[in-house]
Amino acid sequence: MKKRIVTLFLALIMVGTVLCGCGDGSSTGGAQGNNGLDMKRAAANEIVVGIAQDLEDSLDPHMSTSAGTREVLFNIYEGLMKITPDGGLIPAIAEKYEVSEDGTVYTFTLRDGVKFHNGESVTAEDVVYSINRCADTSKGEPLVSAFSVIQDVKAVDEKTVIITIDEANLDFICYLTTAIIPKDYDALDTMPMGTGPFKFVSRSVQDNIVIERFDDYWGDAASLTKVTYKIYEDSTALLMALNAGTIDLCAHLTSSQVAQLGKQFEILEGTMNLVQAVYLNNDRAPFDNEKVRQALCYAINRDEIMQFVADGHGTAVGSSIYPAFTKYFMPELVDTYQYDPAKAKKLLAEAGYPNGFDMTIMVASNNQPHVDTAEVVTEQLKAVGVNATVQLVEWQTWYDQAYQGRNFQATIVGLDAHNVTARDMLERFTTGHAKNFINYSNKDYDALFKKAIAAKDETEQIALYKQMESLLSETAANLYIQDLCDLVAIRNDLTGLQFYPTYVLDLSTVHYQ
Repeated sequence: MKKRIVTLFLALIMVGTVLCGCGDGSSTGGAQGNNGLDMKRAAANEIVVGIAQDLEDSLDPHMSTSAGTREVLFNIYEGLMKITPDGGLIPAIAEKYEVSEDGTVYTFTLRDGVKFHNGESVTAEDVVYSINRCADTSKGEPLVSAFSVIQDVKAVDEKTVIITIDEANLDFICYLTTAIIPKDYDALDTMPMGTGPFKFVSRSVQDNIVIERFDDYWGDAASLTKVTYKIYEDSTALLMALNAGTIDLCAHLTSSQVAQLGKQFEILEGTMNLVQAVYLNNDRAPFDNEKVRQALCYAINRDEIMQFVADGHGTAVGSSIYPAFTKYFMPELVDTYQYDPAKAKKLLAEAGYPNGFDMTIMVASNNQPHVDTAEVVTEQLKAVGVNATVQLVEWQTWYDQAYQGRNFQATIVGLDAHNVTARDMLERFTTGHAKNFINYSNKDYDALFKKAIAAKDETEQIALYKQMESLLSETAANLYIQDLCDLVAIRNDLTGLQFYPTYVLDLSTVHYQ
């Protein structure tokens, strides 16, 4: 999934002046050298990572919903299992596990020497507490929906945990990447406490998050001694900081941003592992009309969008699964709606909108790829009589109003998966689901989901998930665009960054050459 970019998109027209040698108003206190890189940080094995948004108010790993928050917490927390860069699952806090013949009993043996960041050893009671916390239904749905199948979790001794589920479930093991926390620990909101290769140090809201290497980590120790995540919600300030040498690593850049960087950076290209789309509130007129949604699908030109946003990089998608989910991904769904403005106008007329309509697309202003996408989409929709206005808001406002409050008409965002299972991407669109912020409701879709999670054969389950994908496409649940390419700027004396099939940034393997 990773390749090195040989050229920095020379065909792009430069927007503004190249921002070389400019400061961002902050001081790192380090000596500058090697084309502006901070050599004092290199000597101390420290880096600064630029991020475009602050973390959620709560740093509780079981409560977080923002991909940006999970991206940071990935370095702090681990589960019984963990995801590998190639999309596999391997034991983490658990050393090994066994599954009963009927697939309902999971016996986990915990690894020796695993400690929390406060120095206390992980016990089976901590695991039981963590799993039960996420399976609790006393306040409604469990925090991890897949844990609704759990019948019992018990500690046999300090190193053995047995989880019993009501019936065999093919997806269940994927959700045991859920973070293990200390029993009865009550400061997760502000002081994360995990077992990962880095430990939480401090947070300054709207400014930075600091983590340090955990020297008692059970696995391969991180090379970096300290990582500071520096928040730049303004894209211009972010570029200035990169070129000033204030930032050593920054992911999720656009091609135009990359083209303005100096030679002190190497550019890596992966995929963001998300589904970018114009997400439509299916509960709001006119988007409660399937023909209107289908018309808008015909009105957008993915190739033009991808060319503008990333010089053609990225992968077109036609439903809510991205390419890294190889066994589930259906590239043919991209062809469900070929760019056809005339057909779009015809469908709008049939739906009762011969002269089009006005609409608002809410976009978080700190996410440049989505802002750029909105710019192209609005122009494309004008061609079919739809007057779309882009409403730029701060990320927290977008999260509160659009995602949590469902108070929007349309929005552009990328949805990602926590785990390497199609369920994680598709369950959210079932009727009444807490994460179904577009209010999609389809009885056939719901029925397929119930069959899929009850399937005992993987081939059968994959086929059912693909039927769900097809239904999302056919009913035009959203205007599907792409899995964005992930352009990462990393100072040229750093190496070791690995791309994952989920939206994470693993810093444990990054080191100075």
